[in-house]
Amino acid sequence: MIPQSIQEFIDHQVSSAPHDYSDLRAVVLNGTLKRSPEVSQTEGLLRVSTNIMEALGVGVEIVRMVDHVIPPGVQMDMREHGWERDDFPDIYREKIAPADIILLATPIWLGDQSSQTRLAIERLYGWSGELNDVGQWSYYGKVGGAVITGNEDGGKHCAAQMLYALQHIGLTIPPQSDAYWNGEAGPGPSYLDPADGGQSNAWTTRNTVFMTFNVLNFARILKDAGGVPAFGNITTDWDLSHPDHPNPEYR
Repeated sequence: MIPQSIQEFIDHQVSSAPHDYSDLRAVVLNGTLKRSPEVSQTEGLLRVSTNIMEALGVGVEIVRMVDHVIPPGVQMDMREHGWERDDFPDIYREKIAPADIILLATPIWLGDQSSQTRLAIERLYGWSGELNDVGQWSYYGKVGGAVITGNEDGGKHCAAQMLYALQHIGLTIPPQSDAYWNGEAGPGPSYLDPADGGQSNAWTTRNTVFMTFNVLNFARILKDAGGVPAFGNITTDWDLSHPDHPNPEYR
């Protein structure tokens, strides 16, 4: 467990938060390779963030990609491209589209993101050609962050790739919007392990709290402002179409 003194400090910050976040929604795409109800180390670290959000009244949903049938690809609905089943369109419409905050989470394998996290990025990308009400790409006005766990190196490498992907498709990335836990190289404790695990690491906990309040505050700013200003970034102002080309421009 997180040391009591640190948890008490987090609770104090939550209770004294100067803004109302209760109209915000967040979705977490967890790239763990463990199906529910198996314990996910990555979700253990995520809970530091989601517990804060929930205590502040934010609607939070965690999606384990591996619990669903989600084919690889960068099309919106892979059933239109030969797959019998594709759960992602419903996940997008019901959880991602209404969300103000999208967190990507991954364990580290061989120094990199899991296959499920890369799958999440590919499928998010597939919906990036949709437009919002003012003609911007669909993720404009949403805020992104990254959470990473592992007992090997690779935390910053994963965060760099994940945050780049989110901003490239249109999300706003606040300062210090990644948090990670890395144990010692080689076999060693994982985040939730009681002896020398990540819950006792004040540096990781602090950065997770920073990430959480940064994504919350930027989501608050954007929502109150009506999104990203719609000038100079309206895709319908540009005709880059190639009617005879098989790939849309955003692919």
